[in-house]
Amino acid sequence: MLDRQIDELGPPPAKGEGDTSLPNRNAQAFPAARRILQRERGSSSWEDLQSLLRALRALTTDDLPRILQAYRKRLDLLGNDYYLAHIYRTLHWYTQPTHVTVLGDLLGSQWISDTEFERRSGRFWKRVFRGGVRVPDEVTAGSQMEALGQDKAWKSRIINVAGNHDIGYSGDLDESRIERFERAFGPVNWDVTFTLPSDTSLPAEQSPEHRPELRLVALNSMNLDGPALSPLYNPTLTTTSIASSRPPAPSKTDPTSRSSSPTSPYTKKKARRRQRAEPPLALSLKGILEGLFGMSGRKDAPARGMGRNGLVLTGHDHEGCDVLHYHLRNEMENWRAVRWEEARSSGLVERDVPGVREVTVRSMMGDFGGNAALVSVWWDQGVGEWRSAVEMCGLGVQHWWWAVHIVDLVEVLLVVAAMLVRLVEKRWSGTRSRAQKKRKVPQRYRKSRERPFKRE
Repeated sequence: MLDRQIDELGPPPAKGEGDTSLPNRNAQAFPAARRILQRERGSSSWEDLQSLLRALRALTTDDLPRILQAYRKRLDLLGNDYYLAHIYRTLHWYTQPTHVTVLGDLLGSQWISDTEFERRSGRFWKRVFRGGVRVPDEVTAGSQMEALGQDKAWKSRIINVAGNHDIGYSGDLDESRIERFERAFGPVNWDVTFTLPSDTSLPAEQSPEHRPELRLVALNSMNLDGPALSPLYNPTLTTTSIASSRPPAPSKTDPTSRSSSPTSPYTKKKARRRQRAEPPLALSLKGILEGLFGMSGRKDAPARGMGRNGLVLTGHDHEGCDVLHYHLRNEMENWRAVRWEEARSSGLVERDVPGVREVTVRSMMGDFGGNAALVSVWWDQGVGEWRSAVEMCGLGVQHWWWAVHIVDLVEVLLVVAAMLVRLVEKRWSGTRSRAQKKRKVPQRYRKSRERPFKRE
C-alpha cells in the first residue's frame, strides 16, 4: 500500500473589502486639529469660538475613534495573518504532507488595485505561508509525468486554486486579473500525473509497462457560468478543453467544482459588470463529470459510463459540505447530489451507478473555525484501484488563539517585571549595606565609649 497525505486548506483571504479596509495612508490623521490651530491664529470672536468648539468635538468624536479603529484593524490583520500561519505551520509539522493546496480566495477581493494585490500577495508568501513556494512553471507548463514521491520539493510547494475573490466570476474575469494571479500564485489551469514507483509490486495480471497513474488537475471553474467579460475566457473554450483532454488516469483531483448543498447548486454572489443572470451550475457540473471524469448516464457509453475513480476538492468561504454526485442511468434524469454519509448508509456508494465524491472545505479564517482537510490517497493492491479518505480538521475560532497569546504576553511581562524588581532590590540592598559600612564606628573608639564613667 502506497499512501499520499495531502493537506487541503480552505479559503484564507487576506482580509479587506475593495481596495483596502484600512484608512488612506496619505490622508490627514487629525484634520480637526488643523482647524483648531488655524482658528487660534485668527480673532477671538464668538463665531471663532463656536468653530473651535466644533473642531474640538470633531477631534474627540471623529478623528480619535477613527485613528483607534485604524490601529485596531491593523492589529486584527496582523493577528489574522499569524493565526493562519499557525494553522499551516502546525499541520505541516504534525502531518508531514506530501502535497499542500489552498482552495481559492487567497486575497479576499478581486477588485483591489495592483498595488494592494502586491501587498496582499506579499503577506501570503512572507507571513501566512512562510517557507512555501509556488509550483514552478516547468511543472505547470504542460502535462508533466513523474514517479510518485520522487520529487521531495512537493512538500514545500503550495498548489493555489483561483477563487472568485481572486479573479472574479465570468462577469469580472479578464486578462489583467488572470495575469497578475498567475504571476504571483501560478497558472489557474494545469495538471500533473504521478505514476507508482518502479519498486511498487503490482498484481500478476497488471502489465509493468502500464503502471497505475494518479492525475492531479487544477481547474479554474470561475468562467464556466459564462459569458465571460473577456472573450478570451469564453466558457465554451473551457468546456471544449475539458472534453478533449487526453484520457485521464484512474484517479483525479479537481479542486474547483463548487456545490454548497446536496439539493441545490451553489448560488454565486452578484459581481460587478454582470452581463446577464447566472445559469445553474449544470454546465460546469456536466462538463466536469462527463468531460473530465468520463462518466455518463448511458449504459452504452465507454466503460458502461462508470468513468474514472476520483475525488473533487473545493473551498468555500462560509459553508462546507461533503456530497456524492451520481446518475441513475435514466435518460430522463439529470445528475443528482446527496450527502456523503447518507449515500454510504443507504448503500448508494456501492451501487452500479456512476458517481464521484465532492468535498467542500470551509474557510480557514478564524470566524469560520480555522478549517483544513486531511486527504489520503493510496493504491490498494487488493482491488487494483486508487482509494481515498478525507478527514476535516478545525483549529477553532481565533479568540482562543488571541487568548493564548495574550496570556503568554502577560506572563512574559510579569516575569520581566519580577526580574526587574528583584534586580532593583538586590542593588538597593547592596547600596545600603555599603553605606552602613562607611558609617560604622572603629572598634577601639567603641570600647572607649563603652567604659563606665568614674566619679571622683
